[in-house]
Amino acid sequence: MFNNLIESGPKQKKGIGGGLASTLAHAGIVFAMIVATKNVGETISAEAEQVTKFVVEEKEPEPEPEKPPPDAVAAPPIAKGFQILTAPVDIPDVIPEIDLSKKLTNEADFSGRGVAGGVSSGVVGGSVPINQDQPFFDFQVEKPVAPIPGSGSPRYPEILLSAGVEGQVLAQFVVDTLGRVESGSFKVLRSDHDLFTASVRSALPAMRFLPAEVGGRKVKQLVQQPFVFNRQR
Repeated sequence: MFNNLIESGPKQKKGIGGGLASTLAHAGIVFAMIVATKNVGETISAEAEQVTKFVVEEKEPEPEPEKPPPDAVAAPPIAKGFQILTAPVDIPDVIPEIDLSKKLTNEADFSGRGVAGGVSSGVVGGSVPINQDQPFFDFQVEKPVAPIPGSGSPRYPEILLSAGVEGQVLAQFVVDTLGRVESGSFKVLRSDHDLFTASVRSALPAMRFLPAEVGGRKVKQLVQQPFVFNRQR
């Protein structure tokens, strides 16, 4: 049926060159795998060392809060009482910005009960804080400003004296803790003549006063004082 049978041909023998190339190729692959494995191992080892350093490294100790010196005296508690709103001496001509979200005053501090200058959350027998820069009104001080006799007074303008013109000046000014009129605080509330005003203005810097006191301490006071000009004085 199959007259012609396919004869199996003899297998060819591999050459020496082909075997050597195959051996070199396998050796190269093995070498590359060894190098890659080594690099990966070194990378993992370096990362592990960094993590170890990060974990082992100690944090710097936080500085301790400063303690007050042993001879420091604690501030005395504020007296239980009430506050008094004071009008500014110099009224600004520009309206300042107002934060409506902030509470400016506490209504409980204006009850009128207790010590003037204290607060509702204060303690009985506490002290009244004194602001050396804020002038007080006469009803806020225990000892109001008083003029020192013989320290000077405004001169009667000769032209008005000769003409028989009388009048007065109602002046406002601030007397500081040394008993001197604070520069720039002079204001005229009422005057019968400009010459009377000029006389008062020029006399005030030389006048001396006993300063006001609150709690035994000298404070500034806003003074409103009339200066009368008449021929009988």
